[in-house]
Amino acid sequence: MRRFKQISILAILSLALAGCTQKKAPQLPETEILHQNQDKLTQVIIYDVFTPPVASRLYVYTSLASYEAVRFKKDGAPSITAKLRGFATMPEPEKGKDYNFTLAATKAFFNVVRNVRVFSVDSLTAYEESVYNSFKEMLDEATYKRSVDFGDSVATVILKRAAMDGYGPSRGKAKYLGSNEPGKWKPTPPDYLDGVEWCWNTMKTMLMDSASMFKPELPPAFSKDTSSVYYKGLKEVYTINKNLTQEQKDIAKYWDDNPLVIEHSGHMMFGNKKITPGGHWMGIAAIASKTSNADEVKTAQAYAYTSIALYESFISCWDEKYRSSYIRPVTAINEMIDPQWLPFLQTPPFPEYTSGHSSITATASTVLAALFGTDFAFHDDSDLQYIGMERDFNSFEEAAAEASISRVYGGIHYRFTADVSAARGKKLGEFIIEKLGK
Repeated sequence: MRRFKQISILAILSLALAGCTQKKAPQLPETEILHQNQDKLTQVIIYDVFTPPVASRLYVYTSLASYEAVRFKKDGAPSITAKLRGFATMPEPEKGKDYNFTLAATKAFFNVVRNVRVFSVDSLTAYEESVYNSFKEMLDEATYKRSVDFGDSVATVILKRAAMDGYGPSRGKAKYLGSNEPGKWKPTPPDYLDGVEWCWNTMKTMLMDSASMFKPELPPAFSKDTSSVYYKGLKEVYTINKNLTQEQKDIAKYWDDNPLVIEHSGHMMFGNKKITPGGHWMGIAAIASKTSNADEVKTAQAYAYTSIALYESFISCWDEKYRSSYIRPVTAINEMIDPQWLPFLQTPPFPEYTSGHSSITATASTVLAALFGTDFAFHDDSDLQYIGMERDFNSFEEAAAEASISRVYGGIHYRFTADVSAARGKKLGEFIIEKLGK
């Protein structure tokens, strides 16, 4: 009996000691950490009011950093950057050593965030520290440090490429004020702002041979002839906007995604910040990953592919915008039909052709359909916290088509622009999948 008591006491002491040294599990599932990382970046992008093209740059480098670090959780998961232009070979973890690759991905992600000219990085500090502390409680010191160091080594390669992508020289360029030539873009009411990111086509592409690789056909020639293709397209925008149904208004508002709308009330003006169109589709990538119960590697891949689609599509779209420098509907309608008319949505400050929304949504939806299926139904609440709206879609293609036509309902694009842009965007998406694989 005495011997039995001694053994019992030793067993209890052993369990107690084990309890003292046992590491706690993270407070969140590791896939959820990846989602929250992305959400924090989106919130910073909204707060700092980055333009949609610049936001796509932030998404692509951070998402690639996250994927290249976390992919080692799955044997055989290939490098994405090895298939892209301008990236050095990515580091690999030491064989036979323990790592937590979600921690590495988080460190790589925020290292890139803090070094690609995000302004409000201090707002991320508390969140980052909470994530790192949760891993410190779970991992031994050596594994924790090894994982963090690996994340930093991935970020170093990503940032080297980012430093040479043309972004720096694109800052501080002279203002783009368009032209008074008939049919050409010029600043639009109510604020008459200069053209945004007019030299974005100088950015180094990820997969395309050049910014003009998917150059569309020329838009219809500007004409005041009421029987011309152009005038009929212009009159259609005006007629639709004068007779909008509630459903059409809701669709236009839902997909507006204008990062800064300047509201006017008498002599008072204030800025209303919202998610960018790219941020909306990064949110849809998150929904698809969660709905399909994707693991960490598939989740990171979805973010990376979507961000590549957005980045390439903005370069392609902006290349044509400032080449054709096409007139916006509000300018032509005010001059030719109704001098008092304003579109349902505020016209963003850049030329009309091609449509950013139609282009990037077609590209992103094509990529997501390749990853999750062409008939992937989902409930889109990615914009709920920002505009209080949510919608259901039977497929990514259906969502993209609605986003495209929303610009016609909003009075800021012609239907022919939306159609051509969506077609070119889809071809770009197919090209991305061909190059990267599923």
